Amino acid sequence: MRLRSLLFVPGDSEKKFAKARGIGADVLILDLEDSVAPSMKEAARAHVAAFLDDQAPRDWSFFVRVNPFDTGLTFDDLAAVVKPGLDGLLIPKANGAADIERIGAELDRLEAKAGMIVGTVKIAVVATETPLAMFNLGSYTPPHPRLVALTWGAEDLAAAIGATGNKEEDGHWTDPYRLARSLCLYASASAGVAPVDTLYADFRNPEGLEADCRRARRDGFTGRIAIHPDQVAIINRCFSPSGEEIAEAQMIVDAFAASPDAGTLGIDGKMYDIPHLKAARRTLASA
Repeated sequence: MRLRSLLFVPGDSEKKFAKARGIGADVLILDLEDSVAPSMKEAARAHVAAFLDDQAPRDWSFFVRVNPFDTGLTFDDLAAVVKPGLDGLLIPKANGAADIERIGAELDRLEAKAGMIVGTVKIAVVATETPLAMFNLGSYTPPHPRLVALTWGAEDLAAAIGATGNKEEDGHWTDPYRLARSLCLYASASAGVAPVDTLYADFRNPEGLEADCRRARRDGFTGRIAIHPDQVAIINRCFSPSGEEIAEAQMIVDAFAASPDAGTLGIDGKMYDIPHLKAARRTLASA
């Protein structure tokens, strides 16, 4: 399952879903939460369930963002969408791994009822949207067997702590949200799951998105959420290694394979050690 670009699609819009299918995103997240008005929740569930019934071949993964526990809608969402064709769930406003245990137990039951192999549906978590969640990021280690990614969010966290804003005048995150971003990255690495950067809200600013994606990849994120189809190609490009990066990584891997007892090697006048080898292997795995 590739988790480089994850595009949100409102669950109640057949038109937007039809367009999104051909955009090139690795994951389409059919949304039952924030992009759907309360009066449309039930209709959105029905739409998403119908979309899942289309078993045509696809080159993207089908995720659904369900409503959080405090709405009382979560289990009704799961009952509607857990069926063959569903690849994963995005869980918003999770307070920690205990919430994922609850989701996982319900998925076990619903998958068995639907005749699916238990464990089929994977889980990604928006892990920083509540104050309590910030203290529980370490709870995702060891990871739940279904857990594949952690991402972070700033808007709900800002509302929860009573902030009047979350960006500096130059557009960079203020300290509370830089902390959330960093801790999400560390929690993902600790759990051994994909770290996915949050959305870039200014979808009419492709240059800003590209620069921000390159910073995110530099820091260790391996993918990003998109909120507009025009963002997908930029995200895919930024989170894919270049030909030069692949060539260098292969050179490092080959050199260590030829000298399996070496901890440090000189290659073309540069010194490489085991952390370089690990990074090279990650680069090749993401190609």
